[in-house]
This record gives sequence, structure tokens and C-alpha cells, in this order.
Amino acid sequence: MMKLAKIFHCKGFHVTFVNTEYNHRRLWLRGREPRSVVYVNYGSITTMSGQELVEFAWGLANCGYDFLWIVRNDLVKGDTAVLPPEFLEPTKGRCLLASWCEQEAVLRHEAVGAFLTHCGWNSMMEGLSAGVPMLCWPFFAEQETNSRYACVEWGIGMEVGDDVHREVVEARIREVMGGEGVGKEMRRKAAEWSEIAVRATTQPGGRSLANLESLFKDVLLTATKIVG
Repeated sequence: MMKLAKIFHCKGFHVTFVNTEYNHRRLWLRGREPRSVVYVNYGSITTMSGQELVEFAWGLANCGYDFLWIVRNDLVKGDTAVLPPEFLEPTKGRCLLASWCEQEAVLRHEAVGAFLTHCGWNSMMEGLSAGVPMLCWPFFAEQETNSRYACVEWGIGMEVGDDVHREVVEARIREVMGGEGVGKEMRRKAAEWSEIAVRATTQPGGRSLANLESLFKDVLLTATKIVG
């Protein structure tokens, strides 16, 4: 976009960029070191208590890492999501709060080093493809199963636990982001799974592409039989 703007400018045109909330988030991430930001998003349905919100907030504040936190207005059950005023000062300059983001683009940004998630399937697949290790806090339905796969089967996740405590949140983040034991192994496995996902979805003969082609063939065959 910037290159295009320069071309137009050389021809005598003036180009104005709209500073949208999305552009602001992109610029904020661009100024961070690789793998230095914790991305937090509980999806569009998950709710929590006001106390759980506070515990997550202080866990993030005390971890020492920058973080991008998606906070919906209806995130807290029966109330508006409001963070304690004293939370703002210690996180000034290293925290960005927003109500929405283009999640896949955020997860693929080199600055993002961990993903605190509710373990919805779309979020799991986007995090897996991006090679970002996860902090898992499942809410309901299949999210518990997804969390188990991430933490036990795939080795790329770590559970926060049902009873949220700021000390646990802080410790989990520190381990995933910079730990030399479990965290280091999680980061290695996350990178491996990302490579597997790329091969499956983009390369000829990849499993996802093969399944998609098989689906198309089945649909076309069924349609041919109906028409015939």
C-alpha cells in the first residue's frame, strides 16, 4: 500500500491513509520484537465472572510481556467488562486492548509468541497453522476436547485451569514465552505442527487438499446422478 501511495504521489496525487483501529493494531505489533507478545482472545461466546477477568488482567500485567487483549463488552456474565483502574498504569506502553481483530493475521505476525484462547476449533486451527503455542482456558462443548489435544496429544498447549489465579496465569505465560523446559519443547512442537499444516493445506497431495478434492468429486457425482 505504501509503495502504491508513493507512485501516486509522484504523479501529483495526494494519498490519505485512514487510521482505523485495525491499522493501529498492525502498527502496534510491528514495533514489537519477534515472539514477544501474548495474544489473548476468548472468542465470541465465552463469558467469565468479574473476578476471573481481574485475575487474568493481573496475570497479564505481572508476566512482564507485552500483550494484545481482545475484550468484548459482554465478556463478563451479566455485566460490562471493566478492568480495574490500577491495572492501567503498570501495563502502560506494553498493552493494547481492543474489541475485535483479524485473528488469523495477528497470529501469523512474527511478534506474537503465545495465544491465550478458549480453544474454539477455528482458533485452534489458526493458532496451529501459525505455529503459536497456546494457553488453554476452554469454556464449554468441544473446547475441552480441543484443549486436551493441544496440551496432551500435540504438546503445544498448557492449561490455565478452571479456577483462575493471577499467579498461575503469570507462571504459565512466562513458561510458554521463555521457559527452557516445557515451554521450549512446546515452541518446538508448535513450529513442527505449523509446517505440517502448511504442507497439508497448500502443497499438492496434502491431506487437506486431497480431502477437499474428494468432497468436490462426491458432490459432483451426486449431482450427476440426480440430474441423470
